[in-house]
Amino acid sequence: MTRLLLVEDDAALREGIADLLHQAGHEVVSSGDGREALARLVDSDFDVAIVDLGLPGMDGIELLRALRRRQIGLPVLVITARDSLHERITGLDAGADDYLVKPFEMAEFEARVRALLRRQRADRGAEIRVGALRFTPGQPQVTVGDMTVELGPTELTLLELLARHPGRIVSKDKIAGRIARGGERPSDTAIEVSVHRLRRKLAPFGISIRALRGFGYLLEASAGV
Repeated sequence: MTRLLLVEDDAALREGIADLLHQAGHEVVSSGDGREALARLVDSDFDVAIVDLGLPGMDGIELLRALRRRQIGLPVLVITARDSLHERITGLDAGADDYLVKPFEMAEFEARVRALLRRQRADRGAEIRVGALRFTPGQPQVTVGDMTVELGPTELTLLELLARHPGRIVSKDKIAGRIARGGERPSDTAIEVSVHRLRRKLAPFGISIRALRGFGYLLEASAGV
């Protein structure tokens, strides 16, 4: 299931859009505050963010710039009443991937979300390499040189998340958001068990998962691997 963050301070509009997205089969997390939304985006994993510009706490432009400074590259659809050319250019230059002016037709809104999701899936479908390890997201086979590493679905999801953030710490909250099943957050113990299993399978190939207590996990490949 795709996971979307909806950032809109108008409660009625936020609820209406969230209901529409739920009906389309998406998991939706909602926020009405820019700073709260930034914290969610840093600590959790989403497929697309839908962001209004007129937000309390931190406006949408500041939020976009903060995301891009942190190299968080998820697609962002801006929805706003600001319809001048200058405002559109400012939003796109700040890091928006698409821009939709209110009021808009819900059919067009849904189409733009689907387009961003297609782009995200295409990006995620590219081969990932960590040292000698390589795999293609969505495919069950993970190889190191000429050898195949057998991983379960949760281990594959975890590996993809860690490998997409090379040299960066991935928090437990972000891991929980990605490996959740049926909208239920896994316990810290379940996350630790999944990490332990993946670490054990990767260790013979010089690839380690380092735990940083209170922060999260870091995927590393030994020098020369």
